Amino acid sequence: MWTGLKKCIPTTRAGRRELSAISEMESEEVLVAKMKSPVIYAARAELRPLVIHGPQPGGQLTITTEVENYPGFAEGIQGPELMQQFEEQAKRFGTEFLVTFVNKVDLSRRPFTLWTDEGHEVKAETLIVASGASAKWLGVPGEAPAPEGLGGMGVSACATCDGFFFKGKPIVVVGGGDTAMEEATFLTRYASRVTVVHRRDSLRASKIMQDKAFKNPKIDFVWNAELREILGSPETGVTGVRLYDIKAGEESEFACEGVFIAIGHKPNTDVFKGWLDMDEVGYIKTAGVSMATNIPGVFACGDAQDSVYRQAVTAAGTGCMAAIDAERFLDSLPIETSTGESVTIEGEVVSADQQSVTMPDGEVVSNIPDDQPPPADGAGQPGGVYARPSTEL
Repeated sequence: MWTGLKKCIPTTRAGRRELSAISEMESEEVLVAKMKSPVIYAARAELRPLVIHGPQPGGQLTITTEVENYPGFAEGIQGPELMQQFEEQAKRFGTEFLVTFVNKVDLSRRPFTLWTDEGHEVKAETLIVASGASAKWLGVPGEAPAPEGLGGMGVSACATCDGFFFKGKPIVVVGGGDTAMEEATFLTRYASRVTVVHRRDSLRASKIMQDKAFKNPKIDFVWNAELREILGSPETGVTGVRLYDIKAGEESEFACEGVFIAIGHKPNTDVFKGWLDMDEVGYIKTAGVSMATNIPGVFACGDAQDSVYRQAVTAAGTGCMAAIDAERFLDSLPIETSTGESVTIEGEVVSADQQSVTMPDGEVVSNIPDDQPPPADGAGQPGGVYARPSTEL
């Protein structure tokens, strides 16, 4: 999903026109997004955000049934219903939504430019990328989301999200890497047995993850096997899987009541390759102290930049951070980067020790107020004309 502020909508905020874009939403601030927390914060800040998202707003939560680990819902809530509530909350503050895909971007200068599949052009002063990540699937019969398959009815790609629903049940985990070993180990908290199905005769996981799985008495392994089909019905849920023995060339059925596909995730960030710094998988690198990317005015949040936690609540938290960072950036406040330096929308660069400011024309000026004595022996100064935002309440 992309979120941002609308193209060519003038505002009086700080006396200038502001546009911002987010990879999951769009408007004065544009958001390209699957998550809704960035746009809620942007809308309440009166940034008039525009959200650009595909046909599955809310990403993986829209194919999740019961969500029990999101705060505020004591009895749990259906994933699609939670996403609908997020969207209604955003609309309440004037957010507009555009259902399409962004297929090209130009982040070389502000306003940034985004192009949609229909050829629409969107410009924005700030962009928030909240496009999420997608679980990798096998593409076998029975795997698709219900009603086409048994997805959400015993088939999952998130042990942390859904493991609780499989107490006392036998489960199959497909995969041989760290993700699979982590999922399998976690699921032993609930399942009666966990069987790892892997198409090779050895694991690709790191040694420490392999050792944990091999030593766990509740984990079994089926080697040299491919999962060909997930068996069951909407009435019964998952009842088993059809496996193909690669060496013997034979098929067999294996009984289970849950299937977890654990072959990794792929962040939905391809359109930003060549522009934003990413790791080898495609997760966008952010500053850590903020949600800033390597391009001033572009922020990233949620599963588009989080390869570790990948939870709805952490995505919502980083979405809030990205929206606040974008608002501060539009207000000409410095945003800290991964180098320790801070940048403003005008192009000023505040040094990591906050002692100097490099102006857009290259001139370096002092960042120490006139009434403040210079630091002794080169010691860092706690503040300056441009200082980090206070964390005090």
